[in-house]
Amino acid sequence: MKVLMFGWEFPPKIAGGLGTACYGLTKGLAKNDVEVLFVMPKASSEEDQSYVRIISAHDVEVDPRYVHLQSFEDTVSFIQVNSQMVPYVGMNEYYQIVNQIESGVFEAEIADGKRKYEFSGKYGEDLMREVEQYAIVAAEIARHNDFDIIHAHDWLTYKAGVAAKRVSGKPLVVHIHATEFDRSGENNRNDIVMGLERFGMESADAVCAVSDLTRRIVIEKYGISADKVFTLHNAVEPNDKELVKEKFVKEKIVTFLGRVTFQKGPEYFVESAKLVLEKDPNVRFVLAGDGDMMPQVIKRVAELGISDRFHFTGFLRGTDVDKMFVMSDVYVMPSISEPFGISPLEAMRAHVPVVISKQSGVAEVLTHAIKVDFWDVNAMADAIYGILQYPALAQFFARKGKEDVDNLKWESVAQKLKNIYQWVLDK
Repeated sequence: MKVLMFGWEFPPKIAGGLGTACYGLTKGLAKNDVEVLFVMPKASSEEDQSYVRIISAHDVEVDPRYVHLQSFEDTVSFIQVNSQMVPYVGMNEYYQIVNQIESGVFEAEIADGKRKYEFSGKYGEDLMREVEQYAIVAAEIARHNDFDIIHAHDWLTYKAGVAAKRVSGKPLVVHIHATEFDRSGENNRNDIVMGLERFGMESADAVCAVSDLTRRIVIEKYGISADKVFTLHNAVEPNDKELVKEKFVKEKIVTFLGRVTFQKGPEYFVESAKLVLEKDPNVRFVLAGDGDMMPQVIKRVAELGISDRFHFTGFLRGTDVDKMFVMSDVYVMPSISEPFGISPLEAMRAHVPVVISKQSGVAEVLTHAIKVDFWDVNAMADAIYGILQYPALAQFFARKGKEDVDNLKWESVAQKLKNIYQWVLDK
């Protein structure tokens, strides 16, 4: 079985769980005798291609005669928009982009007649234009490659997946790693992004959701038929090297690692930190990440008078993430709405006890994690304090948590995905 897969990121150039999941799935599929041709906007020479062949859309020459293919232009419309939907950016870049958008600097355009399209592969001001151009390149790739099925990850690639489907006639599977309801909530959602999500799911022959939570959102909020929506939980890569616990400070360390955005609930982490420090001032809290809520979070930390106990590392990736977990005594994920959440698995892999919100997909597969409502900062603080104060409790969750994640393997997830592929092909 051969799969043409469209993604937006791939290790080591990742900004979140999407790239991590793509790597795990492609590696797992290879072990299940599935050949994957993985397309991304702009690849480097650093990607691991042991289990997958990678095509960089940035390097693909497009025949200008096919840019406006009548065969799919009725379904794939290249919308020119100015959008403030700019995930995965730091606070300085975020405000710079917003100011430029408001001043009318950006105008998305299709590079008609060009043989190559420029891609940054980032989540910045040209995101919508790159999404549009990605679909053009996808059609070109689909015309010149042999495959059985198409797989598109998240809304950024849905136009590409549909374009490939219309050109090739092959079935399409779309993968939901997060929805606009998760990112922005009920009242602040980006209707353009939500429209692209619905467009991709309606056009697909099957939809994979990373949790039962996400599956319910897809069915109830987007109106997608339940018959074609499948839950496919994420997993975690095993750590081949033995992690040695090391501390550079004598105090216990409590860590938040993720985007500093509304969805991730960083403000609840700050409020629970204040409550813990009232009971035990000898604790350090680390917020590892970046995002548009960073100024608000810093201000609140100052207002609460806990600045001397709080550390901001900025965005971490790769080995720096592992080093942070090695130093941590507790990991906290207070997400308001989390489709899945791979970071708790990475923490538990490093023998770190975790406190997670009940409003997360990962809560569905973890037995030995402390689960609280994201808004209940008292319960969150009590859980953190209990782990810090009772070594036996910490050791129990560290040991049992590691057993939990050892049973969550990408190879098993990939086998389920292969079965979904076969179901689609047999329809």
